[in-house]
Amino acid sequence: MASLPKFARPTFEQSLEVWRKLLDDRNLPTELVRIYDENLVFERDGESGFRLGYQTHFTPPPPEAERITFDYFCEFEARMAYYRLGSNRGRSVCLMLCDVWFEGKDETDGYVRKDDWLMSFHPGTGNEIEEIRDEERWRNRIVRNRPLHDLDFCMTLRGVHEMLAHGRVLTTYEHYALKLLGAWRRILREQR
Repeated sequence: MASLPKFARPTFEQSLEVWRKLLDDRNLPTELVRIYDENLVFERDGESGFRLGYQTHFTPPPPEAERITFDYFCEFEARMAYYRLGSNRGRSVCLMLCDVWFEGKDETDGYVRKDDWLMSFHPGTGNEIEEIRDEERWRNRIVRNRPLHDLDFCMTLRGVHEMLAHGRVLTTYEHYALKLLGAWRRILREQR
């Protein structure tokens, strides 16, 4: 991997100010709808293979989720990116992403780089993105074997909820231990 440029992360408020100004300069909505992995709705589409929508009705993010995500991603020496999927009802539907994958992304890929922050901004176009409110469509969304996309590097709501409950994202072993504890409790209850 190439060496990273020297950087100092901005505050959450500074990053939002730059993001909203960039959107405004491109005549895109500055009111933001933040979404996470569980909010993405990939559906099969005969023409392009898949289409993308979003939902916040079935798995709404907690109010403090965007700050938690920003603070968590700031802990990594990897490029962060604000990514705009599109517009819906006069708002910009956005995700926060983080991975070394974005280090090679530049304006030819639709990203505006801010190397002194080790951040990028992907304002996208003025296209509309559908908000899915049909529970059946949400349940039948593509979860596995979906095409690799920049969006695969977003925060999960599960991670946000773990940060709220435990102060950190749990490891795989901790997830396994929690499942094991739950099963053990059920067994003990059944024996009573």
